[in-house]
Amino acid sequence: MSKKKRREKILVVDDEENIRKSLKMIFEYEGYNFLQAANAQEAYEIIDETVGLDLILLDIKLPDKDGLEILKDLKSRPYAPEVIMISGHGTIQTAVEATKGGAFDFFEKPLHRERVLLGVRNALSQKKLLKKYRNLSKKAEKQYKLVGQHPLMKKLWEEISKTAPTNATVMIYGESGTGKELIARAIHEKSRRQAEEFVQVNCAAIPEELIESELFGHLKGAFTGATEKKQGKFELADGGTIFLDEVADMSLKTQAKVLRVLEEGEVQKVGSNKVDKVDVRVIAATNKDLKKEIKNGNFREDLYFRLNVVPLESPCLRKKKEDIPLLIDYFCKLYSDENNFRKKTFEDDALEAMKKYPWKGNVRELKNVVERVIIMTEGSTIAKKDLPEQIKGEAKIYLPDTEKVKTLKDFREIAEKEFLLTKLKENEWNISQTARKIDTPRSNLYKKLDQYGINIKTGVGEVVAPSKEGEESPNSTGQDGR
Repeated sequence: MSKKKRREKILVVDDEENIRKSLKMIFEYEGYNFLQAANAQEAYEIIDETVGLDLILLDIKLPDKDGLEILKDLKSRPYAPEVIMISGHGTIQTAVEATKGGAFDFFEKPLHRERVLLGVRNALSQKKLLKKYRNLSKKAEKQYKLVGQHPLMKKLWEEISKTAPTNATVMIYGESGTGKELIARAIHEKSRRQAEEFVQVNCAAIPEELIESELFGHLKGAFTGATEKKQGKFELADGGTIFLDEVADMSLKTQAKVLRVLEEGEVQKVGSNKVDKVDVRVIAATNKDLKKEIKNGNFREDLYFRLNVVPLESPCLRKKKEDIPLLIDYFCKLYSDENNFRKKTFEDDALEAMKKYPWKGNVRELKNVVERVIIMTEGSTIAKKDLPEQIKGEAKIYLPDTEKVKTLKDFREIAEKEFLLTKLKENEWNISQTARKIDTPRSNLYKKLDQYGINIKTGVGEVVAPSKEGEESPNSTGQDGR
């Protein structure tokens, strides 16, 4: 009586009928799908016609072709099944040759049941792991894909293509949520280091007292809590690429050590006198103005020059609104597939609302909104009514609390200011367009903005409401988030 039916398909290729019969009994009892061939020709017919073949047990001596030649041919094919070689007169040299050719294992005749089953289980486990790895890689490729056809994106791709094959240090500038990590990954994937590690470090997320240990490692007992030796991120990235996100948030002491890595290729663990050599390509990113940080004494000028060899700009979504429908379509497919939904699409009114929204959180915010509406909306289409309130732009104008406002003048001014802020937001902070929509001269609108302390930041398009008259919000950068 056979055990539970398995899905794995195993092909046995051997010219000895007794071997095939013996293995058929073993594999069918274990519940495997069993296929057999007496020679190379029969084997190729089965291989070419069978979908999802997992494992081949292949005799080295076949009447019409050498088994090692078949192994070489199989391993040249994409997604080839695992292969275990069988031989009645095998030598160590033959086994080594088979292993070098890509065979998972080598069985000598006579075959022993437990040895065969152990080898087969191990081979199938490796096959599953490889399949899982490929699926994760495909998913990662989708998650980390740069999408866009705007001229700014085309220019960025050209710069990535020129930069990637070199070992040059890269500094990526851009607001939060614009995809600086995606740019770093794209550079790594197109570089000569693509087969090695890509190690990401968010410098802003690591406490100052731990960042040196995180980057360079530490010895056991180097500080309280260091209960064992730890490798640093630079060591883990040896041969590959390290991505230092929010690099401006590192302390000056840590910056000095990073400079040493860039200049000498040397790292020193916390608590150690030993210096280790590393070969790492550094890509850094920030949303701050580094020249301003240098002026304020927060960032080393020598490190800036070492990092800023190739500066790249990650454009904010406001500058490439033409890409919004393309991004929405991409995320719709991504999250529909991920949640096993039929692909959902946005109706024209929903697309228009999405294009008008300012997207202060950039592509990251857009991505989160699309995922939310994909999950929460029934049916295959998403209309404007299905979007979050702030994106629909239908929020009611705020009116002051009549019990708290003492005079008509105060009430009118509070309501008027809130009205102007709302309309500026609806019209993407465009003065001329807003003036037309609310039917007032531009000069009058400018007077009102001045009266209520509303400051439009040139080139950013963001309304900044000061806490005191004439004082800008501390959140404004005036540098497009850089």
